[in-house]
Amino acid sequence: AVLVESLLVFVMVLLVHAAVWDRFSWCTVALAVQAFYVQFKWDRLLQLGGAVFQFRGAANSGLLPASMVIPLLGVVMKERCRAAGIVYFERFGVVVASTGMLLALFLSVLAVGITKPVPTNTCILTGIAGSIIIYTMKHSLTVSEVIEVLEVLLIFVYLSMILLYLLPRCFTPGEALLVLGGVSFVLNQLIKRSLNVIEGRGDPIDFFLLVAVVGVVLLGLFFTVLFIFLDSGTWISSMFFHMMTAVLGLGVIMPWLYRLIQRNPLFWLLQFLFQTQTRLYLLVYWTFLAASACGVVFYQNAKRSSESKKHQASTITRKYFHFIVVATYVPGLIYDRQLLYVAAVLCLAVFIFLEYVRYFRIKPFGQTLRHLLSLFLDERDSGPLILTHIYLLLGMSLPVWLFPRSCAPKGTLPGAGALVPYSGVLAVGVGDTIASVFGSTMGEIKWPGTKKTFEGTMTAIFAQIIAVALILIFDSSVNLNSSYAWILASVSLVSLLEAYTTQIDNLLLPLYLQIMLMA
Repeated sequence: AVLVESLLVFVMVLLVHAAVWDRFSWCTVALAVQAFYVQFKWDRLLQLGGAVFQFRGAANSGLLPASMVIPLLGVVMKERCRAAGIVYFERFGVVVASTGMLLALFLSVLAVGITKPVPTNTCILTGIAGSIIIYTMKHSLTVSEVIEVLEVLLIFVYLSMILLYLLPRCFTPGEALLVLGGVSFVLNQLIKRSLNVIEGRGDPIDFFLLVAVVGVVLLGLFFTVLFIFLDSGTWISSMFFHMMTAVLGLGVIMPWLYRLIQRNPLFWLLQFLFQTQTRLYLLVYWTFLAASACGVVFYQNAKRSSESKKHQASTITRKYFHFIVVATYVPGLIYDRQLLYVAAVLCLAVFIFLEYVRYFRIKPFGQTLRHLLSLFLDERDSGPLILTHIYLLLGMSLPVWLFPRSCAPKGTLPGAGALVPYSGVLAVGVGDTIASVFGSTMGEIKWPGTKKTFEGTMTAIFAQIIAVALILIFDSSVNLNSSYAWILASVSLVSLLEAYTTQIDNLLLPLYLQIMLMA
């Protein structure tokens, strides 16, 4: 299974390399080769329990698929913005690619360094790949860009040391690279933009995303350290939690956002949300869907109480939420992508805050949330945090957040790139959902080395092709320009990756589909 997963990633790396064909795409090939070898060192360390931190069990390290995501995103973003003639974002793509490569190299060097005896061949490969990447960076990056890349690496190292110690068994090494690497990059971008505020420069919704992500992460770090010394389950601690959340929100996060957007954040948000009648209709519709999702949770828990205490939600039951999320995102993508962007940021902040309430057992809802959500746990929620619903939201939202709007003057990219914002809907909302439902109910032929079925994967590919046809009918901004073969290849490769990967597919699959469509 690991070999097939690696082969699929290699095929996607080579396809992107063939489409871009520059020095950075050559670097991604070199990085993929060394990550393939180092991945087995990480897997051995996880099996022997010598991986420094406690990582999520029942999964391989996932180093190769995770290592390629950020570099490939940077490479395809750079190419798209170069074609559009937007130099600033072309350089931004170069920084993203360089940062991703350096973070992946750091994890590789860490694995090689703690493996005993020292693996000579892997050391040589890592050294060659590192030399190629550093040589390319030396001749491609300015001094300020090099400093920016090193800043992200420094933040990543410190965040990894803190969060992997505080949150054992929540991530594989690959998932830690993706999640903590992304948070490190966002934090660095926020610091950089806060120090260089130019009035009227930058989109307020981008600043809103940066401040919201950094704000909830800092909030979590603060309370994690605080509740080492206090019992979080008492009423006094709970009152202190709510009070400090209000203080940090109103005293730190709001002024920070005010400095960036140069206006009152609350007034700006209210004005933005209720700007048009379409937005009002969408908000009412989304409120109804949110109430429906809560209804599913309460109904399933009532069913558990009447049947058995050991009752767990089935795969099909968990996929109800995927259908609800698809019904949420598709109208937003068709009618108002900016509103969807901001609503997804708000939803992410609420999800993470509720997870803090559950994890710290904050009264009055902490214990209730623990009871309600325990029904929907699966083998991937082996750590103290429940992250699968947050990963689902991220998987649907990241293609919307990472869409290079400045490099798409008409609001959409040409060819297959027009489907980029729909990557989450296609890969997770349609593909993963249909594969799970049909595979678990009608699947008989299993892919070698996995529990996934051939019928589930084929049905997922077929369903995504139908979804693309429906998008063409209902979204007039999408024009594929006869790039159907590339779309079919992209959807097929990502669906096969879903069958073989043991990483969090809600996070990984949309990013790979976005990379392929942007290439």
